[in-house]
Amino acid sequence: MAQPPRRQPQDFQNRKELTQEEKDAAKARAMGNNLNGYGKDVQIKETPIPWMAIGLVGIVFLVATPFAIRAYRGTVKEMSTSNTFGIHERGGEDEA
Repeated sequence: MAQPPRRQPQDFQNRKELTQEEKDAAKARAMGNNLNGYGKDVQIKETPIPWMAIGLVGIVFLVATPFAIRAYRGTVKEMSTSNTFGIHERGGEDEA
């Protein structure tokens, strides 16, 4: 008596057969209604090449290169005189 009344089983109805067009339409809906069509409307923005910045960097390198070469040669010359064993250049002293 405490149980709810049970419902009677409903009559089974066969599903109607779909035509080929209906099957194709259902398949298209399931796949997202032509996903490829979205790409046709979207336009990709291409950023231009920053030629002015590239030119400015090139000019900076051209101006800085002679100073870098002079500093490098001076450092190499200074290190080569200090790294020799037993021979030291002394500016004002004469060895007798």
